[in-house]
Amino acid sequence: MIRFFGQRRIYMDYASAPPVLPEALRAMREAEDLVGNPGAIHREGVEAKRALESARERIARILEVKPQSIVFTSGLTEANDLAIIGAARSIERTRRSLHGTHWIVSAIEHSSVLESFAEIERLGGTVTHLSPDTRGLIMAEAVARALKAETVFLSIGWGNNEIGTIQPLREISHVITAHEKAHKTRILFHSDAGQAPLYAPTLFNSLGIDLLSLGSNKLYGPHGIGALCISAHAEIAPILFGGPQERRLRPGTENAALAAGFAAAFERVAAERKTEEKRLREIRDDLAKHIRAVVPDAEINGDLTFAMPHMLNMSIPNISPEYLTLALDHEGIAVSTKSACREGEESRSHAVEALGGEEWRAAHTLRLSLGRDSRPADVERVVHALKKTLSRASGV
Repeated sequence: MIRFFGQRRIYMDYASAPPVLPEALRAMREAEDLVGNPGAIHREGVEAKRALESARERIARILEVKPQSIVFTSGLTEANDLAIIGAARSIERTRRSLHGTHWIVSAIEHSSVLESFAEIERLGGTVTHLSPDTRGLIMAEAVARALKAETVFLSIGWGNNEIGTIQPLREISHVITAHEKAHKTRILFHSDAGQAPLYAPTLFNSLGIDLLSLGSNKLYGPHGIGALCISAHAEIAPILFGGPQERRLRPGTENAALAAGFAAAFERVAAERKTEEKRLREIRDDLAKHIRAVVPDAEINGDLTFAMPHMLNMSIPNISPEYLTLALDHEGIAVSTKSACREGEESRSHAVEALGGEEWRAAHTLRLSLGRDSRPADVERVVHALKKTLSRASGV
């Protein structure tokens, strides 16, 4: 536990990087004793392969899919790239070009998804960026209006990494199915799962999607590994070359230790999902209530009813969010202004900007995200530190 002048530091940036679970660390240490290459046929190689495939099977069991549906990647970003650009490469093989194809992505996606779609546009595809409603939701009706006869791919994140909104993937999948039947076409439906599996049921087939991106480091597992879950109907091509590993979709020697840690962490969070969902929602809602009491002008971005239980995104006027973040850090509290992948870039949150409303909100966001070590008693200390910081800044 990190101490701060005798007090425990309060970590409220779990959305960026939660700590690695002890179970995951133990699994990694055990697997690190395996010296063989999983591709080798000698005993050491076979043992490494067994550990790798055991991890794959355990992750597949949580998702209720076949193990061969799981392709390990270097992380969530690569899983997104493989899903989107891999689909594009597959389409190019049959059509020779992306010209004439239509793609849909929500406007509040993670940068790794949005930048992949920027590449789709450079390759000749037409992309529609679908805006959410004021709650942060991409509704099925909005998807229905955006679909065209030429639509080939749709990507909507399951749980937003900035405002926490959980999207109605199943309802959207029904709209896609109806469109496919009407136009006798096939649309791939991808979702960046991010942190949603921490608190939402993870049965892949119940979501109605074709491609699901997972990141171990968002699920209390080790950094450096992720996975793409691929349905039997999805056709994607490799975007990296050099070997036959991972269904010939992701070359390179597999890391059995990271896979073992990923599986161990995912099993633990899946087992505790319901109790943690309830516990963190109560803390989060209490935190939001007390902050609003101290800062009446603060605006909650999105709707907490539809958000992951550990996420609170607020806009506080008349103060720099960077200053606020550093001041709270000085008080022993870690928060962020937006996605860690966007920290230090543009000052505005693209996700909050997409919600509409007053312009100042996108430039004044503060993201507080809870996790396993969060306690009800943290609320009082955070609110006190926030009040102290705001008073100091205003000269009161």
